[in-house]
Amino acid sequence: MTQARIFRAETALHNHGGRGGAELPGHGKRGGPPRTSGHVTEKMAVFPWHSRNRNYKAELASCRLETVPLECGDYHPLKPITVTESKTKKVNRKGSTSSTSSSSSSSVVDPLSSVLDGTDPLSMFAATSDPAASGTVTDSSRKKRDKDDSSFVGPDFEPWANKRGEILARYTTTEKLSINLFMGSEKGKAGAMTSAMSEKVRTRLEELDDFEEGSQKELLNLTQQDYVSRIEELNQSLKDAWASDQKVKALKIVIQCSKLLSDTSVIQFYPSKFVLITDILDTFGKLVYERIYSMCADSRSALPDHFSPENVNDTAKETCLNWFFKIASIRELIPRFYVEASILKCNKFLSKTGISECLPRLTCMIRGIGDPLVSVYARAYLCRVGMEVAPHLKESLNKNFFDFLLTFKQIHGDTVQNQLVAQGVELLSYLPLYSPAMGWIFQCVSYHAPEALLTEMMERCKKLGNNALLLNSVMSAFRAEFVATRSMDFIGMIKECDESGFPKHLLFRSLGLNLALADPPENDRLQILNEAWKVITKLKNPQDYINCAEVWVEYTCRHFTKREVNTVLADVIKHMTPDRAFEDSYPQLQSIIKKVIAHFHDFSVLFSVEKFLPFLDMFQKESVRVEVCKCIMEAFIKHQQEPTKDPVILNALMHICKTMHDSVNALTLEDEKRMLAHLINGFIKMVSFGRDFEQQLSFYVESRSMFCNLEPVLVQLIHSVNRLAMETRKVMKGNHSRKTAAFVRACVAYCFITIPSLVGIFTRLNLYLHSGQVALANQCLSQADAFFKAAIGLIPEVPKTISIDGKLRPSEPFLLEFLCNFFSTLLIVPDHPEHGVLFLVRELLNVIQDYTWEDNSDDKIRIYTSVLHLLSAMSQDTYLYHIDKVDSNDSLYGGDSKFLAENSKLCEAVMAQILEHLKTLAKDEALKRQSSLGLSFFNSILAHGDLRNNKLNQLSVNLWHLAQRHGCADTRTMKTPHFQRGTVTSFRASSEEALAPRSEP
Repeated sequence: MTQARIFRAETALHNHGGRGGAELPGHGKRGGPPRTSGHVTEKMAVFPWHSRNRNYKAELASCRLETVPLECGDYHPLKPITVTESKTKKVNRKGSTSSTSSSSSSSVVDPLSSVLDGTDPLSMFAATSDPAASGTVTDSSRKKRDKDDSSFVGPDFEPWANKRGEILARYTTTEKLSINLFMGSEKGKAGAMTSAMSEKVRTRLEELDDFEEGSQKELLNLTQQDYVSRIEELNQSLKDAWASDQKVKALKIVIQCSKLLSDTSVIQFYPSKFVLITDILDTFGKLVYERIYSMCADSRSALPDHFSPENVNDTAKETCLNWFFKIASIRELIPRFYVEASILKCNKFLSKTGISECLPRLTCMIRGIGDPLVSVYARAYLCRVGMEVAPHLKESLNKNFFDFLLTFKQIHGDTVQNQLVAQGVELLSYLPLYSPAMGWIFQCVSYHAPEALLTEMMERCKKLGNNALLLNSVMSAFRAEFVATRSMDFIGMIKECDESGFPKHLLFRSLGLNLALADPPENDRLQILNEAWKVITKLKNPQDYINCAEVWVEYTCRHFTKREVNTVLADVIKHMTPDRAFEDSYPQLQSIIKKVIAHFHDFSVLFSVEKFLPFLDMFQKESVRVEVCKCIMEAFIKHQQEPTKDPVILNALMHICKTMHDSVNALTLEDEKRMLAHLINGFIKMVSFGRDFEQQLSFYVESRSMFCNLEPVLVQLIHSVNRLAMETRKVMKGNHSRKTAAFVRACVAYCFITIPSLVGIFTRLNLYLHSGQVALANQCLSQADAFFKAAIGLIPEVPKTISIDGKLRPSEPFLLEFLCNFFSTLLIVPDHPEHGVLFLVRELLNVIQDYTWEDNSDDKIRIYTSVLHLLSAMSQDTYLYHIDKVDSNDSLYGGDSKFLAENSKLCEAVMAQILEHLKTLAKDEALKRQSSLGLSFFNSILAHGDLRNNKLNQLSVNLWHLAQRHGCADTRTMKTPHFQRGTVTSFRASSEEALAPRSEP
């Protein structure tokens, strides 16, 4: 398709006429003089274009802001602002603020400045808060009160809630379970409707008797999941019964659930059962406490957060006593103990010493429980409740601990042994059941305990023969600093302890966990490692071995050099390679890698560890291997501060990045691809060979071949190569030698070859433009032309819609943005001597003309308007900007008349296209678009055209009238003072210039 066919020298425009159609600006009717009313002839001559001569330096100087001297004392951004209202106003056009004196004024303080004097709403609320001012007890006040009550325990105390999930996940069973469900009573429902107090009491007694007589149903052969579901149903039934004011039914449910804690028929599940049942007890205790607390409030005041029994009214006290009397009537020990412990907090309503008196009594009650497993969990629950309501009462905690030590030998008694034989449970599986309860008791006792008490507890354990289970609980519960400073003492105890049922390697694991949190004495560190590793390396079971080695790797990394770490990694490889044991221990192996890279931030040291890369080879499963590689790359990006060219680091990380890249396939999610590309790009950015630019380019060539499936990586490589070319230009200060010129051309060729392999259409367009600019800056003119031609040839392939973040968006706004940037570059691109004047602009206009635009889109005309701006800038004697050592057309042609004539022809052809489009908009539904485009074209002529030309002047006037016709103009824009002043000034200047003697073109 020829350019002349598209952009003719003459353009015929026809008037469609019709109802309401706006006529295009032009001359008057045929044979008549020109008119200013905006009527159009059926056939119009081409409007000549004359660009306005621009003095860019003068325009820049006139647009600069006026500097106003300002003293520091006059203004400060944080100074409160006072606004004065005045009846008379005076406008100062220079922008300074002034006002006349007013007869009446009011001072208005800036609302934002009030925060500086501390009068913000939150401060006012805190200053005026009064507990007695609240009339009723709300849910928010209850939550606040609960928080205050439990605030005695600091954040360094690990709450029970953190242990709950771990216990439920660890202690499971496949055996069948049984449960007793409360079935309710019709007699209880009828009694609930009686109004007389004596009838109500008798009915509740009958309900209790009915419960004792067996109004319950036993469910057998339940799976663990069914059992958990039934317990959750009981918890919900408790809440429902309480909400419906069936307090006795709620008590029955709690008693029934507490009885389940005496059942050890499925002993492996007991710790999880304890967690589930105590959740119900906690719910019951909270409901009772809130019930009594609400009875203490009246319409005038609420009970203070830290109240005393004197603040409690008689009704609340009587209700509280009634609950304790009901619980005291429970016949069986275990449910009576648990239910009373659940409402222990309610003793606060009765007396100041109620809790301190009840705790020792409940501690003594536990002595009546014969089963050591049941008793230790009862003590754990009492310690838990005690820490919640009275953490300062350490005596009862210590008494529970020492009572437990006295009864600990029961574990090896005949009763327990016979029970284990009956259930087919080995002692090695039975002893870990004690760990959660013992760990919690030890944690409560050791919390903020003095050194003397901790030492005494260690001595008590020694007297029991250094039992391994006790020693493990001590190391798990005591402060890490306490254990670390006595590491050698604990190692001696571990050596001498009784290992029956609890292997020593678990004790060393617990010791290692403490040493990961606190440092032992410096002189003992190597001996500690040797003593521990002697035991660990002798383990035959790979799972036992890796569980211990995982913990001690961190200790080794913290206190020793790469030599010791290399020894440990070699030992891990030795133990885990036979029979591919590593396949069952990927989580532990991943943990080891994370700990190593967390302590070795210098990657030259890390990769010089001989066994590090062989250790990575154990990750045979692709998904796990990729996750490990991602962890290493994240650490590298985070900790590597300076660019590197270390061959050890580069080879290792290239291998790791190649592993990540090769994991990409057709099923890989886009988010995963972005993450991998981000990590690989981070590595590429951190590689620098300094002034060895050729080696840097070789690295980019190798990276392109290795990471060709990740488009963001290829984009990063193209940008890096372009930056490398610009760094070469900077070093040579723009004066390339033969060698650097050849190197720059090699960089340009790299980009030209790589860009077509990308998928994103706009990514390719922008990279072609960017690479062309780099080539132009390095005086590679033919290469720059090749880039720009490739970009022009790619424009017809732009689809109507593109996908952005998973959503389809129209592509025309992005194409318009790209073309505007392209036009800015074409201004300084010199013409090729063999391709004619403005050959790139002509080719681009042909592509724009042939592109299929949306039917209701005006983007094509906006592009033509931008082309008109470009051509106007090209007609200036001196261009607005240049590239150093590149002669643009202003230097090549030097204002040659033939060049200007060709430029004007293109301008006229573009104007014809714009006017033709405006004419097609002469329809009712398109009048608003016609008005907007007419105003935009008017502004372009005003800014870039020479209005001394009569025809161009007349066209601008007609466009102005067209923009205002039919009431579709943007009046807010056209009525602004700045717009009107600029329009009037431009017309006045053009009129004055028109009076000067000149020849009419």
